[in-house]
Amino acid sequence: MSDPDSPTWAIELTPEHPPERIADLAARAEANGFDIAFTSSHYFNRDPFVVLSRIADATDDLRLGPGVVNPYETHPVKLAAQTATIDEVSDGRAVFGVGAGDRSSLSNLGVERDRPLRRVLETFDLARDLWDGETVTHEGTFTARDASLNLEPASEIPVYVGAQGPHMLRMSAKHADGVLINAAHPRDLEWAAGELENGLQERPDDAGDFESLAFASVSVAGDEEAAREAARPPVAFIAGGAADPVLERHDIDRDAAEDVGAALERGDLNEAFGRVTPEMIDAFCIAGTTETVAERFEAALEHVDGIVVGSPLGPDLEDAIERASEALAAATDSEND
Repeated sequence: MSDPDSPTWAIELTPEHPPERIADLAARAEANGFDIAFTSSHYFNRDPFVVLSRIADATDDLRLGPGVVNPYETHPVKLAAQTATIDEVSDGRAVFGVGAGDRSSLSNLGVERDRPLRRVLETFDLARDLWDGETVTHEGTFTARDASLNLEPASEIPVYVGAQGPHMLRMSAKHADGVLINAAHPRDLEWAAGELENGLQERPDDAGDFESLAFASVSVAGDEEAAREAARPPVAFIAGGAADPVLERHDIDRDAAEDVGAALERGDLNEAFGRVTPEMIDAFCIAGTTETVAERFEAALEHVDGIVVGSPLGPDLEDAIERASEALAAATDSEND
């Protein structure tokens, strides 16, 4: 998409398949008009940076980066080096998606997610200094002493913060280049836009432009029920970690959500997915046919600058990329009318 005033089209590619297939999917997404590909990061999937290197080889103009990595599993200095490497191999197309990480996944590793807002902010502040060629010593939520990189990014790397809660949203608007709002429903996106506006009021004048993207779980198919069934896994992770105000906003039973979260923390994924209710799918995923999804995209774009078509995409990934592109085109055309 060449029009800078048009909404950003982005896609999340989950490396639960071999890197070559993910690279092929990225090439398909680029051919269908997507601007950015984010590769998700979970310990049980393939390494996102290895996958991103394959995506870089398979595409020409698509921006690409982790979406999102967390500074608990991997030291922030290492994350900065890995992202700079992706920028180098892609000739300056890298973006840096960083967030606090999924609490249940970190729990599986015995990792405590302490002071998440401060740790995320310190992580990308440090990364920016390293990318500028500085030698950094840092004592805060993590330690770095006389750290520097032996490479420089080919271009300025934009930072997108994965956010859902009010404090992380406001921090991203004040300090980052963009935000990946972990939400799919217009009700949540409208609320998030208000929090972002509060942060933008404190944004320094020289901080540059800021972009808000809805990082929305999407499942699109020719059959409505097939699309909704495919939505169960990502919805389980969203519902299981949802804060009480979010559950209340959608009138979702807190005990039901806690049951999903408990199953995830035990590592019993099948039980967690089975406990996902239709109400959870409605609240936390844009699921259905191309026409249904286009309507939901249009509603979302009332509150954000673009959409990340997030996992699971749909029961058939190749078909889902085509359908998501059609839905985004329809939503974008309607918005511009």
